Amino acid sequence: MKKSLFGYGLTTRAIAEHCRDEGDWDIYDDKFEISSGAPKLDEFGNALLNPSEFDPAASELEIPSPGFPPHHELVRKARNLISEYDYFDDYKGLKIWISGTNGKTTTTKMMQHLLERYGSQMGGNVGVPLAKLDKSAKIWVLETSSFTLHYTKHARPDIYVLLAITPDHLSWHGDFAEYERAKLSPLLAMREGSVALIPRAYESSAAAQNSLARVICYEDEADLAQKFGIDLGEIKFRTPFLIDALLALCVEKILFGRCDITRLNDFVIEGNKLEEFTDARGRIWVNDTKATNIDACAQALKRYSGRKIHLILGGDDKGVDLHPLFAEFKKYDLQIYAIGSNTDKIVLLCDEYSLPCVRCEILQTAVSEISKRYRDVGFEQSGASELEVQNSSTDSRCDGDSKAKESAKIGENTPQEGGGSSAASDNASSPKRRTNDGEEKEIALLSPACASLDQFKNYAERGELFKKQVAQLG
Repeated sequence: MKKSLFGYGLTTRAIAEHCRDEGDWDIYDDKFEISSGAPKLDEFGNALLNPSEFDPAASELEIPSPGFPPHHELVRKARNLISEYDYFDDYKGLKIWISGTNGKTTTTKMMQHLLERYGSQMGGNVGVPLAKLDKSAKIWVLETSSFTLHYTKHARPDIYVLLAITPDHLSWHGDFAEYERAKLSPLLAMREGSVALIPRAYESSAAAQNSLARVICYEDEADLAQKFGIDLGEIKFRTPFLIDALLALCVEKILFGRCDITRLNDFVIEGNKLEEFTDARGRIWVNDTKATNIDACAQALKRYSGRKIHLILGGDDKGVDLHPLFAEFKKYDLQIYAIGSNTDKIVLLCDEYSLPCVRCEILQTAVSEISKRYRDVGFEQSGASELEVQNSSTDSRCDGDSKAKESAKIGENTPQEGGGSSAASDNASSPKRRTNDGEEKEIALLSPACASLDQFKNYAERGELFKKQVAQLG
C-alpha cells in the first residue's frame, strides 16, 4: 500500500522531503501529466502522478495540501484522508493552535516572540510546515487555518486560541456555518486539562458546551485584560493588534504565571498590515494589503475613524456578501476607489449605499486618482524619517512573584530577540503628520477586503506595487 499526497505545495513537499525514512510517496497534482510507463520521480524518489491515476484502493492514507477544496476529485475519492496535523500527532510537546478569521498570524508571531525562550517553535499557516519543525522542541506554536481544521480527524491542541470568526473562504467551505464548524471543531477534540480561549459569541455553542477543555470566553480587549490581570495601558499596541497582544500574553500567563509586557512591546508588526508611510508631499498612505476579508477592512477603518479616508477596495471577494461591510462604510467619511475582478460589484454597491466611488480597475490607477484628490499636508517630524515609522517600547511587566513561578517553566529561560520583519506603525511616538490647520485630516488606505489572486500572485506583491506607485508620485 502506498501513501498519497494531494498537491505539490509547501506542506506536501516538506512531507515528501523530511519523511523519506517512512517510505516513498505517491504525489498527485494537476500539473503532472498522465504517466506513460514508469512515472516521473522527484528528487526524493517519490512518484509524480496526475490525479486521474489515483487508486483509492491502493492508498493506505492521503494528506492534502491545505488549500485543496473538499469538492476536488481526489478528496472525494479518498478513503483514508487525514491532515498534516494528524500525521504529526505523535509530537510529544505542548501544542498551541491559533485560529480565527483575522489576526491569527500576528497573534502566532507575538506568542512565539514571548515563548521562544521557553523552547517553542512556530509553524503551520505562517509558512513553516510541521514536517520542518523540531520534534524535540518543548512547544509548537501553530497558526491553524480553517482548511487544515476541516481535514483534521484526531489531532488536538493543548491550548486553543480562537479569534473572532467572520465570513471568509465561503467558496471553499460552502457556507458560513461550515466555516464556523471547522473553526470550533478543536473544542470537541480537546482533553481534560487543556485550555481554550474563545470569543464570548460562541459560549453557548455545542462545541463549547461539550468540550472537555477549560473554556475561557472573552467579550473584548477590556474583558480579557480584566480576566488575566493585565494593564492595557502598559501595552503599546492599538486596535486591531491589541487583542492579538493580549491573547499572546494570556497564553504566557496560563503556562508560566507571568506576562512579560516589556518583551512583547519589543515585537515588530510584519509589513503589509496597517503599514504607514508618507509620500514626497508628506501625505499619509497605509499599506493594509493583508486585509483580504471584510472584517479586516472594518478593523482598519476603526483605526482611522474621524478622518477623511481614501479607500482602495476590491479583488477576489471569495463569494462573501459585501453588504454588511458597505453598511459599516456609512459611519465614515469615505471616498472609494474600486479595483480588481469585483470592480463592477463595488461600483453597484457604492451606488446602492450612496457612497462616492471612482472606477479604477487596477491599483496603479487608484493611486493616481487618490493623489489628485488628496490634499498636501504639513509634516512635523518627531525624530523619525518620512519613509519609516519607528517602534517604541514601554518598560513594564505583570508577572506577580516571578521567582515563585520559575518552577512552572518549560525549559531554560534564555531570552532571544525576535519578531516581525519590517517597521510597524503601531505606536504612539510615530511621526506627526498634520494638515496646515494643525490636525490630521486625511488618510489613503489600501485595505481591499478581498484576496489578491485575481491580479497578483499574492497579497505581498499587491502591497509592494502600492508602495512603489506612491513612491513615484511627485
